[in-house]
Amino acid sequence: MEDLAKLAGVSTITVSRALRGSDLVTEKTREKIQKLAAEQGYRLNISARNLRMRRSYSVAVVVEMAPVKARPMSDPYPLELLGGITQELTTAGYSVVLTSKHLLDTAPVQGADGVILLGQGSHGEAVKALDGIRLPLVVWGAPDGDTTHVTVGSDNRKGGQSAAERFLELGRRKLVFLGDVDHAEVQERCAGLIDHMAGRATVHIIRPKAFTFEAGFDSVSSLLKKKGAAFDGLLAASDHLAMGAIRALTEAGLRVPDAISVIGYDDTPSAASFVPPLTSVHQYLRDGGVLLAKKMLALIDGQSVHSETLPTTLIVRQT
Repeated sequence: MEDLAKLAGVSTITVSRALRGSDLVTEKTREKIQKLAAEQGYRLNISARNLRMRRSYSVAVVVEMAPVKARPMSDPYPLELLGGITQELTTAGYSVVLTSKHLLDTAPVQGADGVILLGQGSHGEAVKALDGIRLPLVVWGAPDGDTTHVTVGSDNRKGGQSAAERFLELGRRKLVFLGDVDHAEVQERCAGLIDHMAGRATVHIIRPKAFTFEAGFDSVSSLLKKKGAAFDGLLAASDHLAMGAIRALTEAGLRVPDAISVIGYDDTPSAASFVPPLTSVHQYLRDGGVLLAKKMLALIDGQSVHSETLPTTLIVRQT
């Protein structure tokens, strides 16, 4: 800035104001200084600016899920959420630091202006791990009345209810819920299904070991060996689980949806191309990502922020 000030014949503070586009400097002077800066290859010292303003202009995005081959990070969850988050934060001039809950003690996370957590974890373990870092926190998941953190999530209970309505329309009365209800979002989906049935159907809960195709296949295969086809409808906590369940049913000689109706969750792109095309509860994940980022920016600026729930929509196909 001192070099530019000498070249332009002005003070250093005038250079600083001109480069920030301040109205305290005339338009003619601003243009002159900005042109000189471009000619001289001037670049703002981001680290010095952030140190002066006591901000890093970065937000850490912590993904709770452990990526495995059967459930890669390239899946719509969390990729669509990340797309919405990145779009909003980069537009506001913030960097996105993508990490996992196992790296919370690293400098990029500790130095961030705030943290967005994707997934609460079983029994809320991921949220508990982040409660002690004393940074603004926004969580993707189900509302929790026992904590003060801001949550953005889908209306999982309504998602379960919409599946229940579909089963009732089809005359299905012996149901299976396939999902780990230790996760708050999954528990809400199951509760929506059971509550809306109001005793008009039985619901048997199966907890798979993961949210994968293989886990869905294994869980339903085991169920069929124990009880046979003692159910006529199945709601899975994810599309991957639902697809694995359908494969197990098909290999057992049970046609979907003739013998058993199946509904997935998330409405991933593969749901529409699956054979048969999978009926699924749609989540607006990209919108959720944008909303997470907007609430984080508001928290960083010291504004009052509240939790918010997005709608879900049952997409009826052929299962």
